Amino acid sequence: MARRTDLGDANCSVAQALDVVGDWWTLLIVRDAARGLERFDDLQRELGVSRKVLTERLRLLVDADVLVREPYQERPARYAYRLTPRGRALLPVLIALQDWGDQWVLGDGATTGTAADGSREAERIHALTGTRVPPLRLPAGADGTLRDPVSADHPFTVVYCFPGAYARPASYPPGWGAIPGAAGCTLESCTYRDRLAEFAAAGAAVHGVSSQRPDEQAEFAERERLGFPLLSDAELTLAAALRLPTFRAGGTVRLKRLTLVVGADRVVRRVFYPVTDITASVAAALDAVRNATRP
Repeated sequence: MARRTDLGDANCSVAQALDVVGDWWTLLIVRDAARGLERFDDLQRELGVSRKVLTERLRLLVDADVLVREPYQERPARYAYRLTPRGRALLPVLIALQDWGDQWVLGDGATTGTAADGSREAERIHALTGTRVPPLRLPAGADGTLRDPVSADHPFTVVYCFPGAYARPASYPPGWGAIPGAAGCTLESCTYRDRLAEFAAAGAAVHGVSSQRPDEQAEFAERERLGFPLLSDAELTLAAALRLPTFRAGGTVRLKRLTLVVGADRVVRRVFYPVTDITASVAAALDAVRNATRP
């Protein structure tokens, strides 16, 4: 593909970035690579693009060091396309576009930490049922130890995503309580804490995920004595992989409140979204795990 910028754009970062990713297909390839689709045939099947166009866009992204091309089969030669650190740095761009689409194209422009039942945003999230959570690691705890959001030691993992919870009330952004769906994170985490033994008896681990820094999460978890890990998606790795809904508050991208029940095979078994009754959603997640383990 020919470069589209001219000499007048040489010092414009927007123009130079668009010269790499300012095309419909290239950003969708990055989106799907973040979702764990790495092979040519898988990408073509998902995108519905011609082999010629996909080959051209993959070559562009490899040349730009957004993707790396790695062999996984010798005869015939087959390659996987994986995001580089430079490519992963595009994930917040994808999330910003998705957030803008949810708020201004699919929504009415209001800032909200939830969605309406039956909305196209809710439909997208419920379509996660039956899909796989790609292998990834998120930092957890004050030391930022990397952990898989899906437990390898339990038949199921309940992953609840929340906008933000802090040890000190003053840490919440101004106007937090006025954002629909934002309030209630402390109640949610403490409800999971209080019923943790029931989840364990049903064969499920509980993991909380927010886009907060690990040290903020660790301070909150220590104060509330949670007994289960909170994982930081500050780099939006999980959000991009699953196209999770987000909103922006206090200058930070926040995950909207939702719950996933994931099997040990990494397949999403149940999705709860939107979450409007927090204690009822915890009970529903527990019932989902119990029902899944019954013969």
